[in-house]
Amino acid sequence: MGETNESRLEQARHDVSPRKLQKQIAIASAACTVFGREGYARASVDALAAAAGVSTRTLYNHFPGGKAQLFQTVVTWTSSEVRDAQLARLHAVLDPERPPHPDDLERDLVSLARAFHGLMTDYANHFALVRHIHAEADHVPPEVLRAWHEAGPEPVGRALTEAMTHLEDAGLLNLHGDAAVAAGHFTALISHRIVQTTHYGVLPLPEPETDRLLRAGVSAFLRAYGAAWTAVVAESGAGSPPP
Repeated sequence: MGETNESRLEQARHDVSPRKLQKQIAIASAACTVFGREGYARASVDALAAAAGVSTRTLYNHFPGGKAQLFQTVVTWTSSEVRDAQLARLHAVLDPERPPHPDDLERDLVSLARAFHGLMTDYANHFALVRHIHAEADHVPPEVLRAWHEAGPEPVGRALTEAMTHLEDAGLLNLHGDAAVAAGHFTALISHRIVQTTHYGVLPLPEPETDRLLRAGVSAFLRAYGAAWTAVVAESGAGSPPP
């Protein structure tokens, strides 16, 4: 799973004094709000320092790389929180040791989709940062983008790929030889329409509409990758090339 927030904080406690660590956490917490509201390009060092109640000199003492280092710290911190929550929910719904009954597969995938969607509300500050990252990718330093992917999206993608592979091994899915692509399709089908419509939760949809979109995404995924669906297509010859 990779190191968690707790392990990183524990390491930090050994590397810096408790007082310095608390100051860094306070600055990063305040910066999370500012970056979520203003984005990376518009947030000034003066505004970041003011939000934390410190001078710009103090901010640079703790984050010598200035705004870029502080943004990277905030993004990796919040990404690792969301990552840990996503992995916990994934493992709770799809236990590799206890694959679902075929009749329950769609139900369990809908439960996973709902669990992942709920993170946008539970971690609203993080998804505000993600919204700005996508909008300002050409202004965000490349090393920050790499750190974000390594902290959150990549390990979650690997875990979801592994979960899909377990479902295929149990005879529930047919991943057509590429589990990573199938995992990416699952994520896109359950989230893209909602993310685009709500702007990462800024303008939430009514709950029935959200649930309809989540169910539709899972249904589309199973039509493409469900073992039962693909078997029917193969038997009918619908997926075969013309003679």
